[in-house]
Amino acid sequence: MENVVVLIVGAGPAGLATAACLTQLSIPYVIVEREYCSASLWRNRAYDRLKLHLAKEFCELPHMSYPADAPTYIPKALFVKYVDDYIECFNIQPKYLTSVESSTYDGEKKVWSIVAHDMVECKRINFTTKFLVVASGENSAENIPVIPGLQNFPGETIHSSRYKSGKSFSGKSVLVIGSGNSGMEIAYDLATHGVNTSIVVQGSISEIMGNIVKFQSGDEISFDAIVFATGYKSTTNMWLKNGESMLNDNGLPTKEYPNHWKGENRLYCAGLARRGLAGIAADAKNIANDIKSVISSMSS
Repeated sequence: MENVVVLIVGAGPAGLATAACLTQLSIPYVIVEREYCSASLWRNRAYDRLKLHLAKEFCELPHMSYPADAPTYIPKALFVKYVDDYIECFNIQPKYLTSVESSTYDGEKKVWSIVAHDMVECKRINFTTKFLVVASGENSAENIPVIPGLQNFPGETIHSSRYKSGKSFSGKSVLVIGSGNSGMEIAYDLATHGVNTSIVVQGSISEIMGNIVKFQSGDEISFDAIVFATGYKSTTNMWLKNGESMLNDNGLPTKEYPNHWKGENRLYCAGLARRGLAGIAADAKNIANDIKSVISSMSS
């Protein structure tokens, strides 16, 4: 049994930002991450040409700016380096390949009991903590919409998390489903690689028959591949119990911004407000300051 003051679940930008803010306040913590690295979405599930969509001053994590010579819009590789430098700067040491399986609140002892799995040593780890921070992100699992006939599509179907470059699709006809930032950028990347590219919003397809996609408009078009830029879904509720005060059935905050980050029984969430890196920075500061306040009141 490991007894910790604060347990942070997730070593993406939200978890790292919270860790840094706690460090600034001299509050001890443990941070666990199910993947083998920090910021795994950025390292392993982001396309090559990805850039931050806001200017760098709106995309900084707390207490550390980008280098003065960094471009206005930070590319993927530079952001990953920034994350690595951030980890080194604040001496953040995540427990990688450690997957949280369950967490429950003990009302009598007023602690959270967490069961995690150490995937390296294949053993169970039990934590108790006074403060639990959910920073596992809203982008935990791929969201693929249900489309009649999709399972029989003979071409390649991938989620945007596995898309890297349009190079492998050169000369083909590709449909991108989803017209958000990722969908638009992937469609542009495909087009620059000589791909016959189409992009549609979600819900515009009625069914798929073989390699023919039938649209709600009545059009029928043949495609060689489909890319789903249809977002992600949270998996937090699969392991978090007694979190109803903070998260809804979709694993997203029940409270409206800016009061979304705090639940009952010293439960917090960082990075779930869908407000980008600026929202993550605000959450991390709020959480660390609140924990500091609670600890001070407990010792007085």
